[in-house]
Amino acid sequence: MNAIDLLEADHERVKAILTQLSDSTERGVKKRADLLAKLEMEITLHTQLEEEILYPAFKAAGGKEQDVMYYEAKEEHRTVDSLVLPDLKETDPGTPEFSGRVKVVKELLEHHIEEEESEMFPQARKLLGNAQLEDIGSQMEAAKAAWKKGLHGNAA
Repeated sequence: MNAIDLLEADHERVKAILTQLSDSTERGVKKRADLLAKLEMEITLHTQLEEEILYPAFKAAGGKEQDVMYYEAKEEHRTVDSLVLPDLKETDPGTPEFSGRVKVVKELLEHHIEEEESEMFPQARKLLGNAQLEDIGSQMEAAKAAWKKGLHGNAA
């Protein structure tokens, strides 16, 4: 599968989880906790695939403009992974504070996804070409399978 198609499918899953999370109420504590765990899993894996596989290829194939885009995208990941998501996980899902934080996470991620899909991904398609994107997609699928196997393997 083409790397961009794979990442865009991930984006759709993340956006669906975010919508369910922001539509949930303070009474749906268990539902919120489950959705948050799902969101964290999707984001963790997705970020890894982008930062370890796609982004380096994109940066290597591009010039100064792609360098700036690369560092901006990495910084947006860091903001979500290191600041926003940990805060949300420590917030009681039965509170209005949780609802407010979900709204911020949703806005940040939707902005990030929009930038990737409208700027970075079209440039990646041009710079890397179909053959390389298919190759990167295969690497991502293998990494995803290994990660999920490791995740379930540890639980046994």
